[in-house]
Amino acid sequence: MKAILIDDEKPALIQMERLLRTDGRMEVAGMYTQARHGLEHMTAEKADIVFLDIEMPEMNGLEAAENLYRLNPEAQIVYVTAYNDYAVEAFELGAIDYLLKPVDPERFAKTVSRLESRLSQLQAVRREAAPSGEPSVLCFKQLSLAGGPGTGGSLRWRTQKAQELFAFLVHHQSKRVAKDVILETLWPELSLDKAVTQLHTSVYQVRKMLKAWGIGAGIDYSHDSYRFTGDGFRTDVDLFLIAASAGEITSREQWRQLDQALQLYRGDYLEEHDYFWAKSYRAQLLGQYIQASLLASAYEVSAGQTHSALRRLELLQKKEPFSEEICRAGMEIHAGLGDKLSLKKHYEAFASALREELGSEPGRETTNLYRHLMQSI
Repeated sequence: MKAILIDDEKPALIQMERLLRTDGRMEVAGMYTQARHGLEHMTAEKADIVFLDIEMPEMNGLEAAENLYRLNPEAQIVYVTAYNDYAVEAFELGAIDYLLKPVDPERFAKTVSRLESRLSQLQAVRREAAPSGEPSVLCFKQLSLAGGPGTGGSLRWRTQKAQELFAFLVHHQSKRVAKDVILETLWPELSLDKAVTQLHTSVYQVRKMLKAWGIGAGIDYSHDSYRFTGDGFRTDVDLFLIAASAGEITSREQWRQLDQALQLYRGDYLEEHDYFWAKSYRAQLLGQYIQASLLASAYEVSAGQTHSALRRLELLQKKEPFSEEICRAGMEIHAGLGDKLSLKKHYEAFASALREELGSEPGRETTNLYRHLMQSI
């Protein structure tokens, strides 16, 4: 486990470093007296854990945490503070633990054990979500090939059009796609002769890539149409949809499977390629991701994992900042905690974003719920 330490007080940094080195379960990857330097470290090189002081000049720890989560959503944050009052706010921001200064060695050892357990759980989730060696096509965020003997980092698409052709055929899920449809979609600006030449060249390059992948997948041509063929492989979208289609979560095992599926959603469908033909399906999958996340959050609330539910909704709202459904879910959690101030801040931040970015106001359902919740606390 790699950890970085951020604290504007050098004596506090030295104490934390000594505790870590004495414990021996973590490697100190960096020590910083300014939050921005810690953020620069996380941009260049990931760390598993961040020990973060809350009271710092320029950028305090709570603000720094928001930026750290954007750089690495899986980063485990432990706040180090001289003030116990920050504990609740720290957990609402998704911190795994907090330590009071001066840090007690026994309390510190318990925190490290908790971190070990949490990181082991995350590693297990990754292994189950993408079994080692199992061939799969990854379509969330960026198209790539995983598993199989040929994916040791050496596979490179010869041209962007060859990559797009492969993505287009995978998009159609092994169904035949007429040659004319492919030509009109991928090379609409070319004459027929030139477009056909480009198609044949791209098909050759895709077949060569699949052969290098080494899993027996290929491109079949018959009846003037093409299709992607291959046994024993799955896409991350397939795996996501299997679990994300659950209509209700009533057990921890169902929640665990759904949580694994949500972690497969590394970004929107083929997001980095921005293929116009993928936009409709991208929006559909995003909608399913939002609904599945709300389902997971609702179960976490029912299971007493309120802060986990809030953290999930915070990340979701960053992705879809104008979703009233996400806003309402967050309001109900704050109301359930009896936290009138947080409820007010949550609603007003959403309303302000709508006014500034869209020039609109929250809908009637959202405003009525807000008034009802404020009166009920």
